Amino acid sequence: MNKIVIFGVGLIGGSLAIAIRQAHPAVEIVGLGRDGELLHAATELGVIDRTAASIAEAMQDADLVVIATPVAQIRAILQAITPHLQAHTIVTDVGSTKSDVLAYARQALPADYRGFVAGHPIAGAEKTGVTAARDGLFHHKHVVLTPDAHTSAQALQSVQSLWESAGAKVVCMSAQQHDAIFAAVSHLPHLLAFALVNELASRDNQVELFRFAASGFRDFTRIAGSSPEMWRDITLANRSALLAELDAYQKQLRQLQTLIEHQDSAGLLAMFEHASQARNTWAESLQSQ
Repeated sequence: MNKIVIFGVGLIGGSLAIAIRQAHPAVEIVGLGRDGELLHAATELGVIDRTAASIAEAMQDADLVVIATPVAQIRAILQAITPHLQAHTIVTDVGSTKSDVLAYARQALPADYRGFVAGHPIAGAEKTGVTAARDGLFHHKHVVLTPDAHTSAQALQSVQSLWESAGAKVVCMSAQQHDAIFAAVSHLPHLLAFALVNELASRDNQVELFRFAASGFRDFTRIAGSSPEMWRDITLANRSALLAELDAYQKQLRQLQTLIEHQDSAGLLAMFEHASQARNTWAESLQSQ
């Protein structure tokens, strides 16, 4: 590859640009986005080589296009790049939902185009923006790719190789499987963190509450500091799977409430032990990877 275009040079897009520069120093990296000041900062920091005056200019001779924007912007970007898409150009994204993104791609891209590879790097940080971008963000992290019947083997291999050069472990699955899994283990936890902080921040004694909040509260609510715009988009994009997960979680809360009301010591202990055991097993599996 000689030229890569990145839409959205924030935490993920910027960190990928840094990783590409480390692994492929000869590749030209062009950044595009809505915020001119952030793009200027990305250039000054050396994250990208340059910006472009237009999408048409950016797309000229591009080998790979990475869409690293909030999910709600992906459809419009796909529509905007389609008139300038060359046969050899591969397009991928980093969105946290995949069924909707694949649908956008099939609507916007030419019917015979086979270069779109939907993707999702499982990496992040509390802070967003290009100033939070860093080398090594994807080291030993999973990247999920969700190719479909329209995705060529060559395009899939190219995107897989790119992520592997950034230190990531690539896994392929269907978009539906991806969305169901991440509704449970990523999207729902974010909603719970947002909801808890929002509820406490709405109380008259919020100052007192937050004054005494300590490490447990900090750990549970860390992800409530994530980008509100991004998580609004993810929540709406994965609506069906998230509603099912919310129902399942509320069922657990109702069971917990019943155990407390009945002062069911044995039932509470059994629930907590089951959760503790499962969590510890998961943590141990991470250490062995």
